[in-house]
Amino acid sequence: MAENKCSGCPSAEGCSVQDKENCSSNQGQESFLAPLNKYSKVKKVIGVVSGKGGVGKSFVTAALAAAMKKTGASVGILDADITGPSIPKMFGVTQEAYGNEEGMILPVETKEGIEIMSINLLMEHPEDPVIWRGPVIAGAVKQFWTDVVWGELDYLFVDMPPGTGDVPLTVFQSFPVDGILVVTSPQELVQMIVKKALRMAESMQIPVLGVVENFSYLKCPDCGKKIALFGESHIEETAKELAVRLLGQIPLDPTMARAADEGKFYQMELPYLKEAAAVLKNL
Repeated sequence: MAENKCSGCPSAEGCSVQDKENCSSNQGQESFLAPLNKYSKVKKVIGVVSGKGGVGKSFVTAALAAAMKKTGASVGILDADITGPSIPKMFGVTQEAYGNEEGMILPVETKEGIEIMSINLLMEHPEDPVIWRGPVIAGAVKQFWTDVVWGELDYLFVDMPPGTGDVPLTVFQSFPVDGILVVTSPQELVQMIVKKALRMAESMQIPVLGVVENFSYLKCPDCGKKIALFGESHIEETAKELAVRLLGQIPLDPTMARAADEGKFYQMELPYLKEAAAVLKNL
């Protein structure tokens, strides 16, 4: 019956009432925002997204969180990449997260004071795979928002899995996202897929703060020449075409990769993201 269909759905048949929460056309018409618990207050929620995997999205998330922490802000990272979590290792976090007497989860704090919640912090063996279907994964991410005692944070960074599936949809609908940063790399294929992520955010009325290109070049250790290992970058043209700001270009640097592997990421100085950090500070 007509009254049981969503009139805003792009499908000719509309979508059923039961599917309304999964329909992006309802964004702004009906709120599905999930409330935080009484022990948490988050001022700004920043999503870090990518069109595909392997472009260094978690690396950029960790770098931005570290940069804002160094300004004196209180910072947390919600690792929403349930099947590929990497945030704890980058900060050298190995202890498990625990619950309190009210059944809520306490995040693990890095030695630098960044609050972290990741599925790896709840598993007996971090190397074990998470073999869950999409709705279950999305439900876990939502719980990381509602059931984790974040305390008072200036910034909560959400490291999302690549693509435009269940988790990004859940985050965009359930979290009060203040803006997203899109991570890409020089390959034209990647940049084509990035457009999908940007258009998803636009369709759901989520502000796009800008785009960051990773693996932009490799600097020769002998002569200093920039080598376009993954092809010449066209990110400036892409950003202009999509009317988004280019907020940084990060080179391939073995020292940064080694620091992440050794859990010493916070010690790195990353001047390549100064503009991105300035945008976040002025939100």
